[in-house]
Amino acid sequence: MVPLDRANVDTDAIIPKQFLKSIKRTGFGPNLFDEWRYLDRGEPDMDSSSRPLNPDFILNQPRYRGATVLVSRENFGCGSSREHAPWALLQYGFQAVIAPSFADIFYNNSLKNGLLLIKFEPKIVDQLIRDAQGKEGYRLAVDLEDQSVTTPTGEIFKFDIDPFRKQCIMNGTDDIGLTLTHADEIRAFETKHKQSQPWLFS
Repeated sequence: MVPLDRANVDTDAIIPKQFLKSIKRTGFGPNLFDEWRYLDRGEPDMDSSSRPLNPDFILNQPRYRGATVLVSRENFGCGSSREHAPWALLQYGFQAVIAPSFADIFYNNSLKNGLLLIKFEPKIVDQLIRDAQGKEGYRLAVDLEDQSVTTPTGEIFKFDIDPFRKQCIMNGTDDIGLTLTHADEIRAFETKHKQSQPWLFS
């Protein structure tokens, strides 16, 4: 896990505004926390592999490379609404974010896109951040089915999640995929509607 010890991380920090021009839903991972990760200004379609890294930013520290769980402070995801924020987190490689609280719009956007957000009390987040900072290779086991997070010492913390969103994430289903599960009923309705009110389709 990565302990991002910052409160009020807003969506413009997660994915800066210049990257919102793209709606491809791909390629945002290299620009996650762009202004914090790099020493220069990033632009869309720029090759980030050769850009100068900020050595002080936590994601650039070798011990945290490949992490899939991000732990941060309260009000994570505040600011303007943009689905690009969960896209960037997911495409970087994060599968879950833990914090005491999240901005409402970011929370809903994340769950709809398959990014698991877990709310823990500040004292639990304090413990996780402190332990991860103090021990290299600190790992958490996140079990969505059991709704639990287990530390390396075996300590277990339970979390709540809406049952509907839980099933969507476990099944890898977004809102479009969920709609398509009713494709037969939709086609049947369209056929019946055309037959009963053909003047609407002429």
